[in-house]
Amino acid sequence: MATRPIVVGYDGSQPAEAALAWALDEADRSRLPVRLVYAFEWFGLGTPVAAGVAWPDPETRRQAEAMVLDAATQARESHPDLDITGVLVDGPAAGVLTERSRDAALIVLGNRGHGGFANLLLGSTGVAVSAHAHCPVVVVRGESGPATFSKPVLVGVDGSPGSALALEYAFSQATARGGRLHVIRTWTPPPPEWTPATYDPVAIAAAKRVEVDEMLAAGREAHPEVQVTVDVFADRPGRALVKASRDAQLVVVGSRGRGGFRGLLLGSVSQQLLHHSACPVAVVRDLPPVTAEA
Repeated sequence: MATRPIVVGYDGSQPAEAALAWALDEADRSRLPVRLVYAFEWFGLGTPVAAGVAWPDPETRRQAEAMVLDAATQARESHPDLDITGVLVDGPAAGVLTERSRDAALIVLGNRGHGGFANLLLGSTGVAVSAHAHCPVVVVRGESGPATFSKPVLVGVDGSPGSALALEYAFSQATARGGRLHVIRTWTPPPPEWTPATYDPVAIAAAKRVEVDEMLAAGREAHPEVQVTVDVFADRPGRALVKASRDAQLVVVGSRGRGGFRGLLLGSVSQQLLHHSACPVAVVRDLPPVTAEA
């Protein structure tokens, strides 16, 4: 069995550098190996290139490979006690990183890479990998680094299995990141013109708080050192979490909650945070074991 690494999607862009910095800080805490992966795709081709077929511009590929290897070398020089390597893999970034997630502890991405249109808030790779990965995916955006370390880890819950996984991951992150966890549970209130006479927000809040306390019981027992703050209130969950992310060092959500369409792999709340959060976002679709098959 081999220790699962932190896999960083790396393309030399400024967001990728931010993702690498975040991943190295995470590795300092977890002592996990770090693997920089450059997914090399020839953008002029509409279909994958078969093995053994020459690339149209082999020099571009060599330069990309040299770049990711150099980035790994520089990371080893600044973090000599970590196991850090770099590799170039042929193929579309989303497919390459999703496949790598099968044996990873964590995927870390920047909020944009070199591909796509510069005015988009989040690259298609981040959305696709977050929706399909077999391990948690962190998209590094907004404020991060030492200036945020005094802030809590933020997690949104709604009672769904996805939010239970997010809560488990959030507890582990809070343990490693200062011992503070902020839990938010919201519900969407009815519009004023459709509010029934029996609508009682106080009773709803009390019931939701009981539900949250039940969800928190196992985490509190496993992580008694974590200081937990709970807020339960009426609001749209995406809006509430984006606002609360301004005072968090990491926000954690499940890939899907109770709302929306079941056929969608990535929920609206997750997507809203990936595009608008003020801090890095962890999307938890699955929690793999610590080790993977060698």
